Amino acid sequence: MTGQINGHAIFENVRRYRGIASLYRQTAAFRPGQRGSLLEQANEWEARALSELEAYFAARADHAAVLAA
Repeated sequence: MTGQINGHAIFENVRRYRGIASLYRQTAAFRPGQRGSLLEQANEWEARALSELEAYFAARADHAAVLAA
């Protein structure tokens, strides 16, 4: 049960991070003077989401390997 709760929390974080990245990209479309820094921020939020997903799936793979051993 705890794994499901943690998984749900991870996916909620990823959804939020990607939503924030999307807002930065949308704002960049309307603020050409700040476009570079806004897109950089969007990339950082996307990287954070990807990192969280990678860590989650790596932990699941490690746990599955322990159970299989």
